[in-house]
Amino acid sequence: MIDAHVHLWKIARGDYGWMSSDLAAIYRDFDIEDLRVRLQSTGVAQAVLVQAAPTVAETEFLLEIAASADEIAGVVGWIDFESPTAADDLSSLCRSPWLKSVRPMIQDIPDPDWMLKPELDAAFRAVIDQDICFDALVLPRHLTQLQTLLARYPDLRVIIDHGAKPLIAEGIIEGWAEDMKAIAGLGSVYCKLSGLVTEAGKDWTEETVRPYANDLLAWFGPERIVWGSDWPVLRLASNYKRWFELAQSYYGGLGESERGAIFGENARRFYRLEH
Repeated sequence: MIDAHVHLWKIARGDYGWMSSDLAAIYRDFDIEDLRVRLQSTGVAQAVLVQAAPTVAETEFLLEIAASADEIAGVVGWIDFESPTAADDLSSLCRSPWLKSVRPMIQDIPDPDWMLKPELDAAFRAVIDQDICFDALVLPRHLTQLQTLLARYPDLRVIIDHGAKPLIAEGIIEGWAEDMKAIAGLGSVYCKLSGLVTEAGKDWTEETVRPYANDLLAWFGPERIVWGSDWPVLRLASNYKRWFELAQSYYGGLGESERGAIFGENARRFYRLEH
C-alpha cells in the first residue's frame, strides 16, 4: 500500500508561511521517524512526500529525505510558475529521480483565475516536457478554471488534491458536485481521497464524510481514486490509523483488486513510482 499524500517539515527552516502556533496539533517538526511509526501501524509500505512551502529550497529538502528513506516513493515539489526561469528550475529539480510532480499552492493565491494567466504557459509546457505530474491544490471556486486548464493542456497529467476541498462543514455539495463530475468525465484526471475530515468541521462523523467519498468513487471510479492521509495536517481533525480505517470502510464493498488500486496501485501508476 502507498499513502499518496504526506508532509514532513522542520519549522526552523522558516518558509512555512501558513503555519502558526495557533495550529497546536501540527506546530512542531515532523520527520521520517514520525512517519515510519504511522506507516508501520497500518501496514502501508511507502508514501509520496508533498511540498508544504512555496520554495524550491523546501523541495530540495524533501528530495534529500526521499534519497535517504526507503519509505518515500516520490516527491511532489514546487516551482515558481511565474518565474522566467521556471523551466530551468524544473529541469534542475528533475535531475533527482524522486521528483514526480509539482504543486503550486493555488488555494492560497487570491486570484481565482491565476492558473489561466498566459505567462504561466512556459511552466506548464515544461511540466509536460519533463513528463512529470501536476497536483492541483484547488478549492471548489477553482473548478471551472481547472476545466479550462485541462482543455488547454490535454497532455498534462493531473491529480486533484483532497477532492478539491468540498465545503463539508457547511453541508454544501452543490456546485462542487457538478464541477467534479464534469472533470471526472474527461476520463484522464485522478483524484485523491484525502483531506476530507479536515474540511468536515470539529464535530465531523463517519456519516458526515461518507457522501463525499461515495460521490468521488462514483465519478472517478476505483481506477482513478488515490488514497492519501494528508498527515500530519490530518492531526487537526483525526489521527492516521483512524482515517486509514475509515477510508477502508468507505470502500469496503469493492473487490480486492479495486481496493488494491485505490490504496496503492493507482498512486504507483499515476506518479510512475519505479523505486
